[in-house]
Amino acid sequence: MDDVREAGRRARGVVPTLLWALVAAGTTPARAQVSPGPLSRAHRDLDSNLKCFTCHGQRGQAAGSLPERCLACHKEIAALVQAGRGLHARAPKQDCARCHPEHAGLDFDLVHWDEGSPERFDHARAGWPLAGKHAGLACRACHRPELQATSAGAAAPPQAHAHHWVGLDRTCAACHAKQDPHRGALGKDCARCHGVAAWKPAAAFDHARTDYPLTGRHAKLVCDACHLSAALKLPLDGEGHRVPLYKPLPHNECSACHADAHAGRFGPACSRCHVTSDWKQVGKDRFDHDATRYPLRGRHVSVACAQCHVPKTAGEKRPLFQACGSCHADAHAGQAALAGRKVDCASCHQVQEWKPATYTVAQHAASAYPLEGKHATVRCDACHRRIQGATPGTAGVRIRMAHATCRDCHEDAHGTQLAKRPDGGACESCHRVDGWKSVSFTVAQHARLRLPLEGAHAKIACAACHGPDRPGLPALPGEGALGPARVAIVPREVACEACHFDPHAGKLAGKGRRPGKAGCLACHGTDSFRPSTMDVAAHSATPFPLEGGHGAIPCAACHAEIKSPSAASSLLLKHAPRPPMTFAVQGFQRCEACHQGPHGNQFAKRPDRGACASCHTTLAFKPASRFDHGRDAGFSLEGAHARVACARCHPARKDAAGRSFVLYRPVPKDCKSCHGERVPAQRSAAGPAREDRS
Repeated sequence: MDDVREAGRRARGVVPTLLWALVAAGTTPARAQVSPGPLSRAHRDLDSNLKCFTCHGQRGQAAGSLPERCLACHKEIAALVQAGRGLHARAPKQDCARCHPEHAGLDFDLVHWDEGSPERFDHARAGWPLAGKHAGLACRACHRPELQATSAGAAAPPQAHAHHWVGLDRTCAACHAKQDPHRGALGKDCARCHGVAAWKPAAAFDHARTDYPLTGRHAKLVCDACHLSAALKLPLDGEGHRVPLYKPLPHNECSACHADAHAGRFGPACSRCHVTSDWKQVGKDRFDHDATRYPLRGRHVSVACAQCHVPKTAGEKRPLFQACGSCHADAHAGQAALAGRKVDCASCHQVQEWKPATYTVAQHAASAYPLEGKHATVRCDACHRRIQGATPGTAGVRIRMAHATCRDCHEDAHGTQLAKRPDGGACESCHRVDGWKSVSFTVAQHARLRLPLEGAHAKIACAACHGPDRPGLPALPGEGALGPARVAIVPREVACEACHFDPHAGKLAGKGRRPGKAGCLACHGTDSFRPSTMDVAAHSATPFPLEGGHGAIPCAACHAEIKSPSAASSLLLKHAPRPPMTFAVQGFQRCEACHQGPHGNQFAKRPDRGACASCHTTLAFKPASRFDHGRDAGFSLEGAHARVACARCHPARKDAAGRSFVLYRPVPKDCKSCHGERVPAQRSAAGPAREDRS
């Protein structure tokens, strides 16, 4: 058999040429006694010497050429060529025998595959390239008799259907009619939506080009979820299957596909509230809650719908909203009450924010504890704090607070310093609600203590003595002894020298050389350190009472240290070094200690050594009111002498240093020393008269 095939292949270009040569030479059947060879099995009905002209024709007959006779018999090929389809329509026009030679034997295969076999055939040559899933199919998967239903297939001889390659239609439905999931509802042109690479997904179909673009969760649904929905009344095909509906498919309202979860309470237009991304996600820009009996305000606007509208059943009742307690548990466990009546949350809170409460100071004034002073500005949670371990409701805040005393809220800032007071050191004894530092303890109250506040002390801030920062004074003990306020309520300092430095170097202190019974206050007042209160009367208590003219002399005339400028501060830690003011005057018992004697040494030989006080008083230096000329001098003034001016007998002189002085001693006592020789002659008249004139 293989030899016959090979001989046939060699004869493909030879035998037809020989046959046609015989015909052209006018060879008659009578003369053609020997056949070129047996016909193939497909043409075996023509394998007779009497039927040669069926294909080859006779001379003089208008039967046409061999290709025309072939096409006259093979009508399926003629139909394809005429329609411009298939391999033969695309191949160059030539004799059929060049590709399909005959007379090569019964088993000779008339179809020649240039590629070597049908499986290697380039299907694109037939005008239908095999791509996608088609490229992997076996030839007979498509080229089956039951699929050769085109006009070309019908024109083929009946016996040829089992093995010929024509008759297939290029439409998808020609082969996949029974596999059409759309049951013909979308026509036969599957390629409008599907590709040959895979049936799913329908890559060429874009739902956005339809009247209903798919968005949100709809984009993830399978087609049958909508087009074979149980809600649709669909016809059945011949096999009893429901035929899907693609158009017109109702889609104007969600209720066309979805059951109304609200049982018609909001009408059929679901899209007014809901979005396709999620049924439970209600579009904030769509649903107008203001149209309900409970408009959303404040924090309620941001609350998820499901927190109030719990999706249990389609016919669920609308949530209650008349009071906050309809949704919210009482965070204060019944503590909140006004005028003894339990109230709803809205009485103190607002929907914008739970905190701060809207309970006002004015409302608090109607409670058992009106808010006054600083209390009116204190945050609510500063007093109504969360209580660990207690159970005053979910808020953990105690509304009803103890308030009988300050200690109910405030700790004792002064430790135990005031524990022995009759009131136990109650805060309200000294402090007001206007401010903790605004102390109500008055100067009058302070007067009942060990140190009454007088003079400048009454103007000093309390903290200057009692506070933790005392400029110029020794530091106070730590918080442990004074309490967290670090205020010394009962300071140790009472005496002046406990806070002020002693400018007298201890001379006038309790153990000094001249201690004063009243201490500093013996000479100084509390208004200011200077001037002192030391006056003439007080000076009489000293060893040198101020008498006469001494009482009018400024203190600095004797006590030069007073002339030094005042210190910037008299406090212990602030004063600058300075000479002590001891007021020590050496020899103050004698006038000469302060006054320069105008008489020189004239009276040095007197028993009192010329003490000033023998002749002078403190009222004035002149006249020497204590001097008695008859008693204290050796020349008694009598007669006219008593009327003579002192200077007539005691003239002014100058000493060796040029200083003036009055000569009192020695003065001559005899008459002629003053009156000369004329004295006796004139004693009766001229002398006395002249003395009077002097």
